[in-house]
Amino acid sequence: MNYRETMEYMEEMSRLGSVPGLESTAELCRRLGDPQESLFFVHIAGTNGKGSVLAYVYSILRTAGYRAGHYSSPAVYAYREKIQVNGKEILAREFALLMSLVREEADAMAAEGLPHPTVFEMETAAAFLYFKEQHCDIVLLECGMGGDLDATNIVKNTLVAAFSSISMDHMAFLGNTLSEIASHKAGIIKPGAEVVSGIQQPEVLELLKRRAGDAAFRYVSRERLDNIKYGLEKQRFDYVSEGGISYRHLEISLSGVIQPENAALAVEIMEALGRKGFFVTEKQLRTGLFLAKWGYRFEVAARKPYFILDGAHNEDAAKRLSESIRFYFTNKKILYIMGMLKDKEYEKVIAHTYAYAEQIVTVTPPGQARALSGHELARAASEYHPKVTEAASLEEAVEMAYLLAQKDWVIIAFGSLSYLGALGRLIKDRSEKHDRSGKDKRGRQAAFGRHR
Repeated sequence: MNYRETMEYMEEMSRLGSVPGLESTAELCRRLGDPQESLFFVHIAGTNGKGSVLAYVYSILRTAGYRAGHYSSPAVYAYREKIQVNGKEILAREFALLMSLVREEADAMAAEGLPHPTVFEMETAAAFLYFKEQHCDIVLLECGMGGDLDATNIVKNTLVAAFSSISMDHMAFLGNTLSEIASHKAGIIKPGAEVVSGIQQPEVLELLKRRAGDAAFRYVSRERLDNIKYGLEKQRFDYVSEGGISYRHLEISLSGVIQPENAALAVEIMEALGRKGFFVTEKQLRTGLFLAKWGYRFEVAARKPYFILDGAHNEDAAKRLSESIRFYFTNKKILYIMGMLKDKEYEKVIAHTYAYAEQIVTVTPPGQARALSGHELARAASEYHPKVTEAASLEEAVEMAYLLAQKDWVIIAFGSLSYLGALGRLIKDRSEKHDRSGKDKRGRQAAFGRHR
């Protein structure tokens, strides 16, 4: 298959949906020679923040000269960014070649009467093949959903099992209580792995401690985070690790009030990796933290007015978004663009965020079978807020936002990551046009410029 044929095949196979369990992935990887057996992993589970934590650790390891693999989902900017080595996403021809091998074995399984592997299971197998082929020193592996039954959990050589914030999400698969959800996520803990946790609810922390058993267990504590200086472009904080090392004036460039906590978890992960033989200097750690990038986590996409992109799509993330809004944009008029998937707690997201909005614009995330229509989302939001408008497209949503917002307003687009990538590209294209003296490509005054 070439890359176009590969993507068509993946689209066709997406009808299989998500099937929790390890049997298909394990069998598929066995037929491919078990590439994951020759790799070492930092395995990261959680509800919110695991992508940011991965980004920090990935950046630190790269800064220190390690050959690091990166596997995460969903894609933020482009499909192939899910699979990276040392900051470079897998090439189209490489992905097509590996998926041809994976497809051959997956189709053979189906022909023998076994369940056909899902898209995520096949992607995971292809990623393991790629990381082995690229001779990675270590792989940063993000759980797709849950932990114990997630396709990524067939790995055995886990050096560090890490947990970002755990809250309510994917209840149809993981359970209706926080303890049930945490129990599933704790399934990534493997014999010999160090266990590291971010700040958690007390019941979650106790469960993770219990499941860690005799393994070394360390966690981030708010009491050891101090002197936090928040900002949209740069943030600074002090942190004393559980090992007693004091880090003063750590700087990060990711915005959002949750990011110092995520960065502190990355520090704990790096100390755990040091005990496993992956050493970094304090200078490398500091540089890696500051250079870390992770799209659409309270990301500043444009200025005058500020245009913020955030992947808040569940209740806990909505609380964090609201906290950031209160902190960074007190007394500012704010316009929302919202797009959600129908299987998310969109009413709870609305309930936690509506009070800060002057105006709400809703959209339907394009190309998503699970998309909640902008009309349904507008109807739900109208139960909370008097000024809600549905946009027919992302382009219309952006145009409406700039027509309605003054330059001292703030526009915040949030919800499903599945639409933020396309929205971000629209904002980038618009900004580039306006950088050319307010003229568009045909030399006319840009459509929105008169209203800013």
